[in-house]
Amino acid sequence: MINQLRSLLGEKYVLTGTDTAQWSRDWIGGYAWQPMAVVRPANTHEVSQIVKLANANATPVVPVSGNTGLAGGTSAQNSIMISLDRMNEIREIRPEARVAIIEAGVILAKLHDATDALDLIFPLTFGARGAAMIGGCLSTNAGGSNVLRYGNTRDLCLGLEVVLPNGEIMDIMSELHKDNSGYNLKHLMIGAEGTLGIITAAVLKLSPKPGAYATAMVAVSSLDAALILLNRLQNATGGAVEAFEYMPRNYITEHLALSPIARAPFDQRYDVNILVEIGATSPRDCTLDDNGQTPISANLEATLAEFFEDGMVLDAVVAQNEAQRSEMWERREAAAEISISKKPIVGSDIALPLDKVATFLARIDARLPQIDIGAESISVAHLGDGNIHYTVRPASHDPAVHDQIMEAVEEEALALGGSFSAEHGIGLSKKPSMARRKNPVSLQVMRAIKTALDPNNIMNPGKVIPD
Repeated sequence: MINQLRSLLGEKYVLTGTDTAQWSRDWIGGYAWQPMAVVRPANTHEVSQIVKLANANATPVVPVSGNTGLAGGTSAQNSIMISLDRMNEIREIRPEARVAIIEAGVILAKLHDATDALDLIFPLTFGARGAAMIGGCLSTNAGGSNVLRYGNTRDLCLGLEVVLPNGEIMDIMSELHKDNSGYNLKHLMIGAEGTLGIITAAVLKLSPKPGAYATAMVAVSSLDAALILLNRLQNATGGAVEAFEYMPRNYITEHLALSPIARAPFDQRYDVNILVEIGATSPRDCTLDDNGQTPISANLEATLAEFFEDGMVLDAVVAQNEAQRSEMWERREAAAEISISKKPIVGSDIALPLDKVATFLARIDARLPQIDIGAESISVAHLGDGNIHYTVRPASHDPAVHDQIMEAVEEEALALGGSFSAEHGIGLSKKPSMARRKNPVSLQVMRAIKTALDPNNIMNPGKVIPD
């Protein structure tokens, strides 16, 4: 098998043994494996040939992009891993149509740089953007900090190129915003985590680059007050709020302890800390006034002042330059390092209706000591879209207790109309949650689709769908 792969790609691009080390674990160290081989194709045709060979031999295939996932979705024991890192070409950017046609191995930050030069943005952004690749973002339907304004990855994609489990190439590289010609196969592949095919290229939607940002750290009296502030800002800016991120008191404390150069956002500590960012594209909102301030920034300051008078805003700092804005974002984007800085952890990635976030946190924090006395929680949230990363540091090392904690998180989230998975995907780690919580009929449909497209079960087997 390996000899055949070398015949297809050349020996240099078929790695085995110790040469596969960088692809043999996930980045947080939760999963480790030894692949049969890591292959690095240069184009879609080579991906197709690899998959045809694997399918003929009933050999598992696991696609991998930047390998920055958090759910074990690239675990590949005794499998052929197909790395898309060489398929990293930005084929075309068309500013007038506001589309980018790119290969799946393009690193997210590279696309950001390319669009920035044209006064455009691809608005998907998160902490791992310097390593994450577009194929992985699409396969997990990644979220990030700008979902509030622009949507998930799914909402930013017009078309795809996909190698199916039998090796055939499905070309649905549409550039159309409207196409009602049958089943939406694009959306079937996005979020499937490589279980139905390998995304090799995509047509992505671009947006105008904001001419000015208004960014602030705001301490509010409660999460309910934060939600009122969000709605007020949306009304005042015509829906221009791009990010609305929640960091509680203990998150700020741990960030200061983790980073020797970090500074506290305020002179005193508060329970509810919000990072808010508004992006303005209209010249009237971006033009500096005589005081060197943009109207969008002045608008934010005025709204915060009104809330301060009402007692709902306790403190606020508005960024006056790019360095201050970057410092605020560094605080938020340290979330992954903060969450895993102490172990063991029981991590979750849940979604809730916006007005249920405070209720969920109150309920689960009250329930946690009943399961594990001494357990501690730390959370951070994309509050604007209801996505909470609720991490528990259990006092117990008993896996059964860890399972009870996870089940309690699920129960409280679903009781409030939420979901046990928001943006990180299912992979291996959330398969038990799928078995417990996913609608049984939905699982039947998922299994039927998987069997129809991948009868030999070679495409990232054992992920997403419960056994």
